[in-house]
Amino acid sequence: MAKTPIEIRSLARLHTVSAMKTLAAIMNEPSAPHSARVMAANAILDRGWGKPEVKVEAEHTHRYVARLPEKVKTVQEWQKQNETHTIQ
Repeated sequence: MAKTPIEIRSLARLHTVSAMKTLAAIMNEPSAPHSARVMAANAILDRGWGKPEVKVEAEHTHRYVARLPEKVKTVQEWQKQNETHTIQ
């Protein structure tokens, strides 16, 4: 039977302490490749402090304008106002 996402999350969380100890052991192992040590250190920092904030700056170059139709009092006025927009 397939597990639900909540069950999977709960099962994964049972291994939190072991996973953190493994990451710390890799980070502190002088003979481990530098890339593995950095990845382990980043994983520990991300879990303890969250990922660094990313700022995104954008320049808006487009401007959109919507024209609202004039108010009408009757259905006939609306039909006359919009008769050029009907599909035939």
